[in-house]
Amino acid sequence: MSRPVTATIHTAAIRHNLALVRTHAPSSRVMAMVKADGYGHGLETAVSALREADAFGVAAIEDAQRIRALGLSQPILVLSGFDSAEDLDQLRRLRADSIVHHPAQLDMLEQAEGAPIGCWLKIDTGMHRLGFEPDRVREAHARLSAARGVTGDIVLMSHFASSDEFEGASSNGRQTREQLQVFADATAGLPGPRSLANSAAILGWPGSHGDWVRPGGALFGMSVVKGKPAADFGLRPAMTFGTRLLAVNRIGKGERIGYSATWETPEEMRIGVAAVGYGDGYPRLAPAGTPVLVNGAPAQVVGRVSMDLMTIDLRDHPDARAGDPVVLWGEGLPIETVADASGTIAYELTCSITRRVRFVEA
Repeated sequence: MSRPVTATIHTAAIRHNLALVRTHAPSSRVMAMVKADGYGHGLETAVSALREADAFGVAAIEDAQRIRALGLSQPILVLSGFDSAEDLDQLRRLRADSIVHHPAQLDMLEQAEGAPIGCWLKIDTGMHRLGFEPDRVREAHARLSAARGVTGDIVLMSHFASSDEFEGASSNGRQTREQLQVFADATAGLPGPRSLANSAAILGWPGSHGDWVRPGGALFGMSVVKGKPAADFGLRPAMTFGTRLLAVNRIGKGERIGYSATWETPEEMRIGVAAVGYGDGYPRLAPAGTPVLVNGAPAQVVGRVSMDLMTIDLRDHPDARAGDPVVLWGEGLPIETVADASGTIAYELTCSITRRVRFVEA
């Protein structure tokens, strides 16, 4: 039998979320971040739903190839940048821009042969991953401006580490304010568009929007603030992850369920067995009590999630039968609830869906 596990992608929700981003940042252009296969939703499906975006951000050149194969002409920014002459050739062929974050890339652009490419200059304002240190920005900008391998305006950008602590919140967002000041000081007087705001900053730091905003998870209806569901921001979930019951068994009191016997039945009860497990991308660390929906009504995981199966407490579902639908997250069950229970974030859950799951557009 084929497995009944499906990831239903709601393209109307993605379009709604893009429109909502525009209402929050009406003066900015929107670069839709579609890295990690569209945050696990399928790159082609995501990009097709986001075709009204002003540009796309990807992690790898191969993703740019897939977008161009759809016939879309918007700018594409490769976030990891280039590290070889072959990469530069592909960027030219794909008409894709690159982030420049390291002196070795400046050397390559100064020596480049062939058509120039568009560049975004990344500044490390406190995230401490990629980017030029603030006191090296002016030198890097001058070299990019003079390099024969560069064309067009150089976009000045950085990335926030803690923008999910909103401006004015009790935590007061100290790190984000510091990053904004570092960016302002490092780029003062330099020409070119500015870009800082990710999903959280779009919603919670309006002063950071600049010329380009770069939403990611928000486009797919995922919350950007711990403990606050995406619906509170007006976002709609873009994925419903679901399956069906394979069996309903009556188990006596005091019996132990699943691997390692981690959960014991408190009474004689009905246990549902659903066709889903960590082999499909459902988190193995989801503990007993993690919510699911059976026939649209709340139920709970019991026992340890295994590779192909999970067990569900059906005491409140006397009519549940094999074949009944189970929603794991999505419409009616916020993904953040499952992520919080499992000690992770919603982004990781959608990006962990495996290849054996059947994707369906709705």
